[in-house]
Amino acid sequence: MTLKSKKHIAILGSTGSIGTQALEVIASHLEKFEVEVLTAQNNAALLIEQAKKFKPNAVVIVNEDHYSQVKEALVPLDIKVFSGENSLASVVQMDSIDLVLTALVGYAGLKPTIKAIEAGKNIALANKETLVVAGELVTQLARQKGVNIYPVDSEHSAIFQCIVGEFENPIEKIILTASGGPFRGKKREELLQVTRAQALKHPNWTMGAKVTIDSASLMNKGLEVIEAKWLFGLKSSQIEVIVHPQSIIHSLVQFQDSSIKAQLGLPDMRLPIQFALGYPERLKSEFPRFNFAAYPALTFEQPDTETFRNLALAFKAMERGGNIPCVLNAANEVAVEEFLKDKITFLGMSDLVEHCLVVVDYIAKPTLEDYVETDRVTRLKAIEFLRRR
Repeated sequence: MTLKSKKHIAILGSTGSIGTQALEVIASHLEKFEVEVLTAQNNAALLIEQAKKFKPNAVVIVNEDHYSQVKEALVPLDIKVFSGENSLASVVQMDSIDLVLTALVGYAGLKPTIKAIEAGKNIALANKETLVVAGELVTQLARQKGVNIYPVDSEHSAIFQCIVGEFENPIEKIILTASGGPFRGKKREELLQVTRAQALKHPNWTMGAKVTIDSASLMNKGLEVIEAKWLFGLKSSQIEVIVHPQSIIHSLVQFQDSSIKAQLGLPDMRLPIQFALGYPERLKSEFPRFNFAAYPALTFEQPDTETFRNLALAFKAMERGGNIPCVLNAANEVAVEEFLKDKITFLGMSDLVEHCLVVVDYIAKPTLEDYVETDRVTRLKAIEFLRRR
């Protein structure tokens, strides 16, 4: 495929925050991209609207209850309509797909991403949980299949952009920046009565509920630390986190000569999405430009891992390895879901995660089946923990 031909894109999770912004990018570069597949979990109405606009080859509505609605709406357009999780894992293997953007939230992204890699598809990865849960397995499979994984998270995209042209130069360390979320600077006693609404008010980014809560608890940064380990082949000692409230510097790379490279820009997820979809080209955009005069001071501080324990728990899970990051992720998904239902406190989420890290059996060299079982068992342990409280 030459750089001038269109890339045929499958977007898994097209109705979510990343998926909708990816379609904005594609709409601005229709000479470069063609939408081949769109998928959604529940949002049938928006999926239908997107399909009518971009006319993909196929769509998948995972919730089978909405299949008839989607099917009937798209019959006149001759768009193939499928439903169910198995269809999600099958559709990514279509010969016509060049790149799969995995924008699903949570553990649900693992199986279709693996199936896409097995089919030799390049991946634009917005689903960090895929590498958190099964990083060793996924990266090894990608190497075997000759598949590239392009990061979409703003921090990992920043690292990737900093090392382009530096592939022969060893990384000494990377520095992932964190905004600090809506509760930056607060202590434990101030967080005892935190509400769902307060936690969903991120100061800089517009994201889905799960990622926003993770950002408020610093679990999002913990998951990104584990993702970075696998994306860039690093040791835990080579990864550092710094709080940068302005969210202008998206991350930094330090090389062995002591030089540091950083990627800067306004908080806008369309930029890393466009970079991943268009790589190796930097495509022209009409995104707002950063003005140094508007930001006379860029500040930095150490994260408070005593108050926001999730970041420390993530580092511990990464260092222990095996199936423990999978435990971390599953426990956190339950914790966030229950917090959004007002069934657990903000600080209680860390208690639940820590409990599961202790009670779930450790597996040093897990298979895919082990990851699936670890996820299942962890969710059961998490629910048991909540019932006893």
